[in-house]
Amino acid sequence: MAPTHHPVVAAAPPLIVVMGPSATGKSTVGAALAAALGVPFIDGDDLHPAENVAKMAAGVPLEDADRWPWLDRVGRTLDDAAAGGGAVVACSALKRAYRDRIRAAAPGARCVELAISEEEALRRSSARASHFMPPALVASQFATLEPLAPDEPGVRVDATQPVARIVESALASLV
Repeated sequence: MAPTHHPVVAAAPPLIVVMGPSATGKSTVGAALAAALGVPFIDGDDLHPAENVAKMAAGVPLEDADRWPWLDRVGRTLDDAAAGGGAVVACSALKRAYRDRIRAAAPGARCVELAISEEEALRRSSARASHFMPPALVASQFATLEPLAPDEPGVRVDATQPVARIVESALASLV
């Protein structure tokens, strides 16, 4: 009997949003996940307009009107990365509407939600010396947070684990 040949279908390039409130470890986990996948890492903070950064640095929470252009840019960045093999972007993406906005531009995007308590995020934020987001905004981020819904593409991971374990859990769920 002749062997059966099945066409090889290339997997879609990974388009990952590492999401969660400030101080959950998005940049650290995102960079480690990107390295594990062999794709570029993009920090969503670098995609913010200067006005947004100034507002947050002054302790003023962003409003949706501030976020829409930034979320569109995050989505376009991911969509552009699809042609180059994929990417991982760290982006708070706190509300479902924000994630939907990103997926409108990058339909294949999936999320890794980093879950920690507000108290742990505040502790971590207070320990950071070189970040524009002050600890005073942690509470507003948690007040805005809508965890991933069961019908959204992605996985929720306990962000109090070591980074290697978080990446392992994310990969096991996403790949």
